[in-house]
Amino acid sequence: MACPAVSRDMVALPTEQPSIEFCRALLAGRVPEEAITFCAYLLPERAAVWWAHECLSHLTVLLDSRDQELLAVVRDWVSEPDSPHHRPEVSEAAAMPPTTPAAWIALAAGRHGNGSAMEAPALSALPPAARAVSAGVLAGLARVALEDRFSVLSAFVEMGIQMAEIEALRQSADAN
Repeated sequence: MACPAVSRDMVALPTEQPSIEFCRALLAGRVPEEAITFCAYLLPERAAVWWAHECLSHLTVLLDSRDQELLAVVRDWVSEPDSPHHRPEVSEAAAMPPTTPAAWIALAAGRHGNGSAMEAPALSALPPAARAVSAGVLAGLARVALEDRFSVLSAFVEMGIQMAEIEALRQSADAN
């Protein structure tokens, strides 16, 4: 309920549950992939991009060399998002059509505000970073064998929940 934008990307209706409980309920629900989408919106943008990077890093055997190169660009950007050295690489990666899992994550990195790698007109034409993160993780998940998909999906969601809890603690500490 605190993030109305997510409702455009999910079928599940909002509830009064705390976010983590809601996410776990999505995972146990009829469309567990919605827990991936919810995690993408739950995390702050930079953390969401890192989470997606980490998810796809567990699938490198399913990714081609270009996707692996894009993951390296994303990794470098997340570690130093304000570095002028990484901006051209992220801009170039984000300008590619998002047709692969890592291309979606690079798009999310390029979409990220605060020192964005992209110009304002180009940014307005892009999907929200959370939508790109969700698309990238789900595209990677689609490459996983059916018999392994739910366990991988569950691991990704649990990783997202852990990152959300860490981010909440960090924000709480910053507020004090």
